[in-house]
Amino acid sequence: MRMIRAASLVAVCGMLACSPVRADTVPPFKGNDTGGIIAYSLTGQTDIRSLAIDHCAQYGKVAKFLAIEPHYGGYISFACRWVPYDAGGRPLRTRY
Repeated sequence: MRMIRAASLVAVCGMLACSPVRADTVPPFKGNDTGGIIAYSLTGQTDIRSLAIDHCAQYGKVAKFLAIEPHYGGYISFACRWVPYDAGGRPLRTRY
């Protein structure tokens, strides 16, 4: 019985050692109702302002950019804020 357990333990450890290790991947654009992040690599490919504005408009809020990390692997962060009282209406969506 001990031999079977030892053999199965060696087999399981061998399978775990041979399997590839994966880190969690973050999509280039990720957000929720409080804000989000956009990968800096998207700045040359698409209009990041319209991405953030459209995302926040889904929740009836406006986008406010917080920080930019302008290097490889960096992110642009934004917050979704409520529409100011004197704005006179709901946020508008951008057109492509």
